[in-house]
Amino acid sequence: MGEIYVARDCELGRTVAVKLLVERFSEEPELRERFRREALTAARLSGEPHVVTIFDVGEYEGRPFTVMEYLPGGTVAERARGRPVHPRLAVSWLEEAAEALDAAHARGVVHRDVKPANMLFDDSGRLQVVDFGIARLVDETIGMTLTGTVLGTAGYLAPEQARGEQTTAASDRYALAVVAYELLTGGRPFQRGSETAEAVAHVNEPVPPASERGVGLPVEVDAVFARALAKRPEHRYPTAAAFVDALREALAGTPPPPPPRPPRRRRSRVPLAVAGAALLAAAGVAAAVVASGGGESPPAASPQRETITREVTVEEGPRTVLETVTEPSPETEPQPRAAGGVEQAAELNDEAFGLMQAGRWEDALPLLEEAVPALEGTYASDFPYEAYAEYNLGRTLVELDRCQEARRHLQSSQKLQGKREEIEEAKRLCAPGKRGKDD
Repeated sequence: MGEIYVARDCELGRTVAVKLLVERFSEEPELRERFRREALTAARLSGEPHVVTIFDVGEYEGRPFTVMEYLPGGTVAERARGRPVHPRLAVSWLEEAAEALDAAHARGVVHRDVKPANMLFDDSGRLQVVDFGIARLVDETIGMTLTGTVLGTAGYLAPEQARGEQTTAASDRYALAVVAYELLTGGRPFQRGSETAEAVAHVNEPVPPASERGVGLPVEVDAVFARALAKRPEHRYPTAAAFVDALREALAGTPPPPPPRPPRRRRSRVPLAVAGAALLAAAGVAAAVVASGGGESPPAASPQRETITREVTVEEGPRTVLETVTEPSPETEPQPRAAGGVEQAAELNDEAFGLMQAGRWEDALPLLEEAVPALEGTYASDFPYEAYAEYNLGRTLVELDRCQEARRHLQSSQKLQGKREEIEEAKRLCAPGKRGKDD
């Protein structure tokens, strides 16, 4: 429905995202109206916590556009990559999304398409909910949200939404619970081979226990998901925040999920009709990938890989498919590591680094305390995560005024990767008289 461009605001000297209604839709009065109302709806929410900010709306050569905040940090979908996320990090993301949804609901706005791809991160690691493109104003009739019309994404549709019935704030809360289930287990509760089958399962099938997905979740979470994913809207939690609070309590003391098997090959097909909408998130992939080291440290080196991008026109309606295939170079085929726990520890380090960038040192600490022992003795030129994790833990302890402990980890990092300015800077912060209640 929209093309999204990264642009420069020359008046204010800032980078923005510009969403422009695609040209073939500009002659459709209903779609033009929907796009315009999207902008107005989103503008109403600008300034609310964890909601993307709208700077301007207008029209260019008969095509409506919206100028909004640029979010370079990637999406929740990209960070999770279809794998279980550490429960603490998952709850942190869900809290921020819940705050945005509850604020929108208080203003009479229902999102209607809550999913990981519509949760983006800014450059400081804060989550922002985006794309109120099919939002419905509960407090007014706009003439487009008709009974029998299904708008949303099949994997996250509430039962009433799948049936084409009235969508309410409870439908958004249902979708958020699906997101939570996916983050904690690595898969959606009713995942099927087709969108139709998945939508029907939302309507008819009981909630599969998350504790039986083999990722170490306690049985207490099953009751939380049973209520959050109740078939009848009135049986669900009254607010998104109430759901996240209940989930946090159920997860108390939960160990991290077992490490997933690293993928050896990745293929993605993105319809061009939605590729523009994905551009904003794609622009932040580099930031997410770089989040494997501390300060200005380079990311963990990876074996050389060849990326081939080609366009293929597919005869299934007016759309083009962009296909990206990433495969190992024949000369440098990476060998799988024997210890799966090492891969999990590397992911914990990545997650912790994102929290460090956001200044959330206390949240990063337990992840790093778990990652560092698991990475001990694994340092190699092509897998330097041990050095990065030692530095990240040391820097985090510095920020928490625990300098005596920090020095040991900073020294360990330096022994592994040599002298680095980031390590020296962290040591200077711990110099006598600078900081540190345990000096």
